[in-house]
Amino acid sequence: QVALLDHLGVTRCHTLGGCIGSSFCLMLSQTAPARVSAQVLQNPIGVNPEFPTYFQEGYGAWAKELKASRPELDDAALASFGRNMWDHDFVYCMQRDAVQKIQTPSFVMPGDDKPHPTHAGLALAELLPHAEMLRQWKAPTHLSAAHDRVLDFLAKHTPKGSAAAA
Repeated sequence: QVALLDHLGVTRCHTLGGCIGSSFCLMLSQTAPARVSAQVLQNPIGVNPEFPTYFQEGYGAWAKELKASRPELDDAALASFGRNMWDHDFVYCMQRDAVQKIQTPSFVMPGDDKPHPTHAGLALAELLPHAEMLRQWKAPTHLSAAHDRVLDFLAKHTPKGSAAAA
């Protein structure tokens, strides 16, 4: 992500990530905090206590299919990738203590299904020092208000004098 921002000449930006993209936004805020003005975390994924092996099982099936079509892939590398992605007890790819240190203003929109358990979004909103949260955003009756809230949040955190602020 940093290399792409560099290539594009972007020194600072907002990010929005849905699903695993929420984890990638958090990782960018952790790795290059000066580059991210604000982040929107929509439907963050994480361990669902009711289905704790959901992602590991899905990944295992996918890795088998991938290996069948590409036998040159290394079994150890596939297993390592799976562990890096899914062997966490919180939001995938992030640790709780790391999340607590992220100073980026964050707008959290928790999910409400098996891969996007509500508690993952609620925990992020509680742990992130500068978080706002919108619980009701998915239903068609909420979409317009959610759209406006996200735009207001990003406008509030757009640095003065930037192209987006003009």
